[in-house]
Amino acid sequence: MLARLAQDRSIDCLVVHKLDRLARNLEDHAAVRAALRKANVQLHSVTESLEDSASGKLVEGILASIAEFYSANLGQEIRKGMDQKAAQGGWPVRAPFGYRNVRRDGPGRRGESVLEPDPQAPLVAWAFERYATGETSLDLLTEALAEKGLRNRLGNPPGKSAVHRMLLNPVYAGVVRWRGVERDGIHPPLVSRELFDRVQSVLDEHSSGGERSWKHDHYLKGTLVCAECGSKLYYVVAKGRFGYFRCIGRNTGRARCLQGGYVAAAKLEREVEALYEGVQVPVALRRRLERVLRVEVADRERHRAEATEFLGRRLRQLANEREKLLRAYYADAIDVSTLKREQARINAEVAEAESQLASDGEKLAQAKQIIDLALDLAKDCAAGYRKARPDVRKMWNRAFFHTIRVRDGAIADFTYEEPFASLLGSHKGSMVDPRGFEPLTSWLPAMRSTS
Repeated sequence: MLARLAQDRSIDCLVVHKLDRLARNLEDHAAVRAALRKANVQLHSVTESLEDSASGKLVEGILASIAEFYSANLGQEIRKGMDQKAAQGGWPVRAPFGYRNVRRDGPGRRGESVLEPDPQAPLVAWAFERYATGETSLDLLTEALAEKGLRNRLGNPPGKSAVHRMLLNPVYAGVVRWRGVERDGIHPPLVSRELFDRVQSVLDEHSSGGERSWKHDHYLKGTLVCAECGSKLYYVVAKGRFGYFRCIGRNTGRARCLQGGYVAAAKLEREVEALYEGVQVPVALRRRLERVLRVEVADRERHRAEATEFLGRRLRQLANEREKLLRAYYADAIDVSTLKREQARINAEVAEAESQLASDGEKLAQAKQIIDLALDLAKDCAAGYRKARPDVRKMWNRAFFHTIRVRDGAIADFTYEEPFASLLGSHKGSMVDPRGFEPLTSWLPAMRSTS
C-alpha cells in the first residue's frame, strides 16, 4: 500500500476502519504517518474523528498508544499461558531438535500441544553421547551431525551455535527450564540426567570465556542518550540488585566520549518522574480527550452486546442440535459413532462460544482500565506515571519524549515527541542548576504556567 501511494500521486486519501487496524505500535504508526505526509495523502478513520491540528494529533497519538497497549497486553496474556504450561511440565514454545509438537487431549485441556520424539531423536542422543567423551569439539560435532543428516525446519544443517544451545538444553533430559526455573517435564527424555550432566561438565571445561551475564530490561532504555556523543545508554545490574546506566559509545569505544562511570538508575528514574510534573494537558483538550475515550468505551460495549446476543443465539441452536441428535439416536436413525462424532463437534463449538463470551468480557474490562489510565494521565501526568507499571511507563516515555540527554550523571535536556513538542514546546539547554536536580528546578513551575 505504501509503495503504491508513493508511486500513484493521484491518490489523496487513505481510509481505515480504526487506527489499530493501521498499526499496532507507536513506531509503525509514526512511520506510516510520515510516509502518508510525504505522499500528501490524508488519513481518515471510519470510526474515529481525526483532525489535522495539534490537539487532533494528540488524540491520534493516544489512540495509537492504546492500540499498542492492547497488543502488549495480549502478549502478556500469551506469556501468562506459557508460564502456566511450563509450571505443569509442558513445553511452551516450538519443539527443539529431536522433538515435534503434537496435539494431545490432557486432563482439563483439549488439544494441548506436547512434545514427542521425532525421527531425528537418535541423532540428538548420539550427539550427547559423542560430546560426553570429551574427545571432540563443537566444530567437529557440528560437521558430523550435518553429515549424518540433522536438519532444522528449513532443511538446513544446524550451525555451531545451534548445536551448542542443544547441548545446554535440559529438555533432552526430561526437564523444562523456563524463566530460570526447572521442573520435571511431561515429555519423554532423549538422554539420561547423568549423561546430560557429563556434557555440561565437558562444556565448562572447553569454555574459556565463562558464563555470559544476562541482559536486563528497563523502561528508560531507548529514551536516555549520552549528551556528549549521542550514543544510547545501556542498563546493567550489579550484584543482582543495583541498576546502573552507562554510555554505549564509551563502553564499546565506537565514540570518543568523555562521559565516564556509571549513573545509578534510581537517580535517573526520579529525574524522569520530575519531568512529568511539567506536563499539563490543557483543560479544553482534556475534556475533548475524555469525550473521545468515552465514545470508544461505548462502542466497545455496543460491539460486545451484539457479540453476546449472537453467541447466545448460537448456544441455543447448539442445544437444539444436541437434543435432536439424542432423539435421532434413540430412534435408531444414527449409529453410535455418528452420535459421538456429532457430540464432539457440538461440545467443541459450545466451548468455543463460551470462551469467546468470557474473553469479550475480559477485553471490555481491560478497555475500561486503559481508558481510566489515559484519563489519569491527562489529569495528572506525574501521578499517573508514578502509578503505572514499568511496561506502561516505557510506552509513555516513548510517546512523550524523543530523547532525554544525560550529562555528568544527570538529565541535561530533553525533546518532546510530536504532538507534545507543538503543544508543550521543546526544552533544550541546561536543566539542572549547580546545586543539583532536587529540589525541583525553576523551569518546572514556569513550564506548568506556560502550558
